[in-house]
Amino acid sequence: MGTSVAAHRSAIRALLAPLATREPERRPLDEALGLALAEDLVAPVSLPPFDNSQMDGFAVRAADLAGRVGGTDDDGARREFAVVAPIPAGALPARLEPGHAAPIMTGAMVPEGADAVVPVERAVPPRFADVEAVTLPVVEPGTFVRRTGSDVAAGAVVLAAGTRLGPTQLGLVAGLGLAEVAVRAPLRVALVSTGAELAAPGAELRPGQIHDANSTLLSAALREAGVDATATTVRSDEPGELLAELADAATWADLVITTGGVSKGAFEATKLALAEHPVVFAHLAMQPGGPQGIGTVAGVPFLGFPGNPVSCWVSWEVLLRPVLAELLGVPAARRRLTLPLAQPLESPAGKLQVRRARLEGGAVVLVGGPGSHLLGALAESDALVLVPEDVTVLAAGDDVEVWLL
Repeated sequence: MGTSVAAHRSAIRALLAPLATREPERRPLDEALGLALAEDLVAPVSLPPFDNSQMDGFAVRAADLAGRVGGTDDDGARREFAVVAPIPAGALPARLEPGHAAPIMTGAMVPEGADAVVPVERAVPPRFADVEAVTLPVVEPGTFVRRTGSDVAAGAVVLAAGTRLGPTQLGLVAGLGLAEVAVRAPLRVALVSTGAELAAPGAELRPGQIHDANSTLLSAALREAGVDATATTVRSDEPGELLAELADAATWADLVITTGGVSKGAFEATKLALAEHPVVFAHLAMQPGGPQGIGTVAGVPFLGFPGNPVSCWVSWEVLLRPVLAELLGVPAARRRLTLPLAQPLESPAGKLQVRRARLEGGAVVLVGGPGSHLLGALAESDALVLVPEDVTVLAAGDDVEVWLL
C-alpha cells in the first residue's frame, strides 16, 4: 500500500533536525511576533515589582481596623480614619501612619505601613473629593493588594525555549522590561511549482492549461505559519530548467519544496531533474498526497510534494507542519479534537484518508469529496478529518480525529 505517513514524517524530522541547531537571532519585540524563543526566558524582575492596589479605594493598616470602634451596619464594625494625601499610579507614597487612610488608585504602590485596601464604594462617604475623614469596615491583611511577585517571581523561567511568541507572550516579555529577545531565525523556504500546464493567475489560459494555484496556496500557508517563503514557478516540463532553478534556490534556502512532477507519469520533471541527486521518491499510504519526494539538493533539505493543489496543501499540513512545530516551535501545532461525524463516509483500506470538513453544532460536516483537485471545498473548510489506515467505513455519529485549521 506504500510507505506509512508516520514513517515518512519521521524521515522528514531526521532530514530537518539540523535546522533546530541554527544560531539564534536577537530581535526587538516588534520584529519577534510569530517566532520561537531560542532559549529559556528567565524573569529579570518580579511581577508585580511592588505591592500595588487592585482597586480604587483607601490604603489602611488592617490592625487599625482590628481595634475598631463605633457601631455596626450592613458592612459590620467600622472605624473612622483621617484621610491623608492621595496616591496616584506611578507615585512613590509616604509611609502611612496608624489611624490614617490614603486614597489610592488602581495599580498605585501600597505605602509602607499599609497592608490592605478598602474599595471606595465601601467607605462612608463613598468618594475621594472633599473628604477629611472616612469610616471604613473591617478587612483582613492583604485585601485587594497585589503582592510583589504574585504573578512572576524574579529568577523564574517564564517561557521555555521553543515557545512561539504570540501577542500574550510578547506582552509578558515587555512587562518584564525587556526590549529584545533571542529567537530562532525564521525558516527560509524556496517553493518551486513546476509544470508546462501552469499559467500565472490573471493570464489568459491556452488550451490544456490551468492557473497556478499552488504557488499562492502553499506560500501563503507557509508565511501564515511564520515561515519566510519565496515562491517561483517553472512553467515547463524540461528537467534542465527545473534543475537550474533548484540549484539557485539551494544557494540561499534552508529548505527547498517543489510541487508537481513526483508521480508516475511520463513527464515527471522533478523526478527526472533529480535522478542523479540523493532524493527518494515514494508513494505514501495517504489520500490525497500519496506521491512524495525527500532528500537533498546541493546539500540542502528537499521535499517534493504532489502537484494537485489539495494534495500539496495536505502534504504541508499532515507531513511538514507537525515536524516544524516539534523541531522549531513555529508554526504552532494544530489543535486536535475528537468529534462525531455528521454523515457517513468510506475510506480506502490501508490508507490514511484526509478529508476537508467544517464544524457545525458540535459535529464535523464533510465538505466535498476525497478528490485532490477540490479547491472550492478546501476554501470552505475549517477542519481536517483524519481517517486511520485500518478504518474503511464510518457511520454518522462515529467519533473521528479532527484538526482545526
